[in-house]
Amino acid sequence: MNEVRKVSKLTRNNWILDAGLFLAALVASLSGIYFLIFPDGGYKGGRNPYYGIQIIFERAGWEWMHTWISLAMIIIALVHLIFHWKWVVNTTKRIGRSIIERKPIGNKASWTNTLVNGVLGFGFLICTISGIYFLLAPHTKGGLIADPMILFSRTVWDIIHTWSGVMFVGAALIHFVIHWGWVAKVTHKIVKKQELNKLQPMSSEI
Repeated sequence: MNEVRKVSKLTRNNWILDAGLFLAALVASLSGIYFLIFPDGGYKGGRNPYYGIQIIFERAGWEWMHTWISLAMIIIALVHLIFHWKWVVNTTKRIGRSIIERKPIGNKASWTNTLVNGVLGFGFLICTISGIYFLLAPHTKGGLIADPMILFSRTVWDIIHTWSGVMFVGAALIHFVIHWGWVAKVTHKIVKKQELNKLQPMSSEI
């Protein structure tokens, strides 16, 4: 039987966080795509031909998933940020030093990773802020309730939320591809370790 190298506690915790973040982001993205394709408002046969349509769940179910799974994603992302805060601080210092000295620091791969992470973080921040707006601001219900007009109109907030979400998802996909080697390697070790743990009690009984 081939020996499986142990995964450190830190690596395992990072993997669990990343897995939870991936699943939460997947659900939030799919529900966001649903709202993008099937907008609210209008009436059947009128301005919104998709009014009242049900895809797997009713609209209320999609809203529930998008709201609460997105909140879970934000919490997991904050924990993820705390785990990687040292990297954030060091990278910020390196970028500042590079700008002051006017010379690149690190290779092309590291700068690509930094750029992707920067876009990812920015898109996530704006998407989170605009999402909190929709969580706190009352729904206009097709214009029956006045727009609260917090900084921007609800329409502008909707545009900001949509395109920052697109930016976040796009950068997240690139981030996933860049780190695919690490994901596949650690996942393989964890799965193999679980399989061995299941086989060990059986072998001891023989």
